[in-house]
Amino acid sequence: MAKRKPARFSAAKAVKANARERVGQPRPARVIDAKPRSDRAAKHKPKLEEIIRQEE
Repeated sequence: MAKRKPARFSAAKAVKANARERVGQPRPARVIDAKPRSDRAAKHKPKLEEIIRQEE
């Protein structure tokens, strides 16, 4: 079995690894629920079927 080739040096990865050692891991991002804006007008006109259902 052949020996594994060492990975190429990446300056960005080295800097990030150094920062993680000194400061610590960054906090995980939280997902923010995107609620639709109620004051905004509808993008599409209502369909004829929807208008008829509303009248009933």
